[in-house]
Amino acid sequence: MADGHAKPNHDYHLVDPSPWPLLGSIAAFVTAVGAIAWMKGMPIFGVKMAPYVFGAGFLAILYTMAGWWTDVVREAESGFHTRVVQIHHRYGMLLFIASEVMFFVAWFWAFFDASLFSNEAIQYARVEATGGVWPPKGLEVFDPWNLPLLNTLILLTSGTTVTWAHHALLHDDRASVKKALILTIILGALFSVVQAYEYAHAPFGFKNSIYGATFFMATGFHGFHVLVGTIFLAVCLLRVYKGHFTPKQHLGFEFAAWYWHFVDVVWLFLFAAIYVWGNWGGVIAQH
Repeated sequence: MADGHAKPNHDYHLVDPSPWPLLGSIAAFVTAVGAIAWMKGMPIFGVKMAPYVFGAGFLAILYTMAGWWTDVVREAESGFHTRVVQIHHRYGMLLFIASEVMFFVAWFWAFFDASLFSNEAIQYARVEATGGVWPPKGLEVFDPWNLPLLNTLILLTSGTTVTWAHHALLHDDRASVKKALILTIILGALFSVVQAYEYAHAPFGFKNSIYGATFFMATGFHGFHVLVGTIFLAVCLLRVYKGHFTPKQHLGFEFAAWYWHFVDVVWLFLFAAIYVWGNWGGVIAQH
């Protein structure tokens, strides 16, 4: 193996022994145990410390992610990511995004099932009847042409700026790459702020409402993905300032752009399906 690393006669990358898979697995297990015990109010080894176990596991996951991706960045800058390796990385990223698509399909499915077959849904969700209408009778909803439309415009604009950054990188215009990435990050953060404000003033809650449960799960997970994508782009910006990426070698940035466009597209479906169609005919909240 040492000879294979020192004098490779192939286009593949033989990864060095790494502690991250084992550490990540342990961290995920500890996090799951802490989360389940916390939600169930169960003691761990006779002591009520579930929140601390969850927090320790989650911090270990973050540490694993930072360490593992730091190693990947170092491998990329060391020239280990050959064209063959990049092809397989692209396959991996495409499969990851495909899995994310199916993840959101589940939440759309839940929303459409509850809205189109509301009387059947309440039998399993154990929540109040919808009155045979959707949105449920007596429930106030968001005006889709207010903050949701603003957030739609923000994300669409961010998709334009990240594309600008990509084309600037292809033309080796690093100054424009920095400007475009900074704008994209600001827009991503602005989206999160607007969504947080929207949640704080929501006229309905998560509990005891099939509408609220499906709404917050779908839009909340999308908001989490926006936060992850913003961090992804921020790391790319830091790498640009460090001199990383070239017009022919910028796989990390390309994946960040793919992920951001995926987040954009999911939001367009959320806006059309949940905010516009799902609120059609409902009582619009006046605050």
